[in-house]
Amino acid sequence: MQKDYHSIELNKRPLALGLTLFGALLRLVPHLPNFAPVAGLSLFAGARLRSWQAYIVPLIIMTVTEPIMGSVLNYPPYTIVTPFVFGSFLINVWIGTHLRRTEQPWWIGGAALLGSSQFFLISNFAMWLSGISIYPPTLSGLMACYIGGLPYFGRSLASDLIYTGLMFGLHAWLTRVAFTSERVSV
Repeated sequence: MQKDYHSIELNKRPLALGLTLFGALLRLVPHLPNFAPVAGLSLFAGARLRSWQAYIVPLIIMTVTEPIMGSVLNYPPYTIVTPFVFGSFLINVWIGTHLRRTEQPWWIGGAALLGSSQFFLISNFAMWLSGISIYPPTLSGLMACYIGGLPYFGRSLASDLIYTGLMFGLHAWLTRVAFTSERVSV
């Protein structure tokens, strides 16, 4: 009897999948603007889930939670900027794939910093490009948009480091005490 490859792959990583779902629930906990777990969760998914699972996780999380968050906080869940934000989270997954064989805090922290930086650059560029922002469509307007986004970058960076540390740290600890089959081989 031939087994379905994808179901085998899914069942091999129950801890990583469970932690990913835990991170998704954290998205719905009240938080400051730009202080959310999705970027850290995207890095974690890229590092600890395989293939399509890693890439679909942030898309599902954002698709499901944005309307909920929008209705609670009274903002439109999807805008012209949404594809850029979703794409940025997929870049974080790709960055995370380079962490598959490591538990080194410096590499993981560096990946979180890189992920935060590319999100800042892409999302602010999208805001400026879309015309939604108050900044004029000039080079000086783009620079002003980046400068205006710096407080949000600080929160994003802090949350990315915290949530990335939480996800990777829980995974490292739990694979030593309970889920040894998911332990990272270095």
